[in-house]
Amino acid sequence: MQMREVENAISIPRLERRNGRLMTRSGDVRSNIDEAAVLAFNAGSSSVKWAMFSHSSPGRRLLHGAVERIGDGAVVFVRDSRGVYLLHRHEQVANHTEAFRLIEALIKQSEWYSGLKAIGHRIVHGGRRGAGPVALSSDVEDELREFTALAPLHQPHNLAGVAAARRMLPHLPQIGCFDTDFHRDMPAVAQITTLPRPYFENGIRRFGYHGLSFEYILEELRQEKTDVAKERIVVAHLGGGSSVCAIKEGRSIETTMGFSTLSGLPMGTRCGDLDPGLVLHLAAQKDMTIESLTRLLYSEAGMLGLSQLSGSMQELLDKLDEPAVREAVDVFCYHTRQRIAGLTASLSGIDRLVFTGGIGTNAPLIRANICAGLEYLGIAIDQQRNDAGSRLISRVGASVVVQAIATDEEAIIAKHVSDFLRASAEFDHNSASPGIET
Repeated sequence: MQMREVENAISIPRLERRNGRLMTRSGDVRSNIDEAAVLAFNAGSSSVKWAMFSHSSPGRRLLHGAVERIGDGAVVFVRDSRGVYLLHRHEQVANHTEAFRLIEALIKQSEWYSGLKAIGHRIVHGGRRGAGPVALSSDVEDELREFTALAPLHQPHNLAGVAAARRMLPHLPQIGCFDTDFHRDMPAVAQITTLPRPYFENGIRRFGYHGLSFEYILEELRQEKTDVAKERIVVAHLGGGSSVCAIKEGRSIETTMGFSTLSGLPMGTRCGDLDPGLVLHLAAQKDMTIESLTRLLYSEAGMLGLSQLSGSMQELLDKLDEPAVREAVDVFCYHTRQRIAGLTASLSGIDRLVFTGGIGTNAPLIRANICAGLEYLGIAIDQQRNDAGSRLISRVGASVVVQAIATDEEAIIAKHVSDFLRASAEFDHNSASPGIET
């Protein structure tokens, strides 16, 4: 679909401006509009988030936005560096193609558009590539498509974002940042499955996901002077997709999501862990095909399947008087509580528990229900702090620090991209230096 066709299908909003410059609602003209910037894309199953960050002042957000609830009365917004809305409206956005075209039209209105140096992308599965961000090429993208079956709700949209960004700015480098990288050095016992060893040797292993989110949380903890190298930390990323990670000496040693994004906790529409015998039974006795099983396990199970109402925890919390909804929420909390407790065995204890993700950050009732019963581990939350949405929610005197910290995957993507550009520039400079004769 060409831009003109998209503009005919949806109206392209205009951001507030004065004298040709991007404006905040408070009327401040943005400064330093010629500075170098990097763009981060984070495409999910029903949303596309994006953000511009300064390249010269790493960590400084210039502009960000999203298209949420694609295909279901989408919400489109853009916010400035202070969090002030420049745009917030509903649009009919039928699919990700339209979403990316709309974002392209919005980004091109920004004064920082001409100063963009590179575009970074969240890619859920990094395959067998080495650790760290990677410059994306057609060969790399073809390799990454091989892992679509392990993350069908994300990998295709992640790669569609790469294609959209390349159309928008074909001269800029596209950098892939992978969720699986964070777990790459887990102990072998945490990576290996119990299938015959040749399967492991041929790449069948537990990968782990949500790594960019976990990495961001560690960065936040370091900023508040937490010695992450000395603490035993559990981070619960709870959202439409959910996983929990055990972190020791600043690295992942175990996580609840394994070979695919289907595994681990029950999620919005995904089943989480199931007895494999049940899947075999559905295939053999119910004549279910691979396609119908994939649809059932990825799109019709989890909170949606249990509640028979919605995969959105926010919607479920508004309907707790309905028995099936209450039970679905209880199941989610039960399994999350169980997994947190289990991860303390891998850590030989716990010093800190961090909730993040859309549910983990914004649902105090869920946090309270998960922590109830974990007092024997030293986990005890303060109801007033928790209900108020404080960052620190553990009870005074509790042996385990409990926090709720919003994640920012776009920020960690931008950091990786800026670091990648600087390392590449340094490499080019050193390569161009004359050798020393001996």
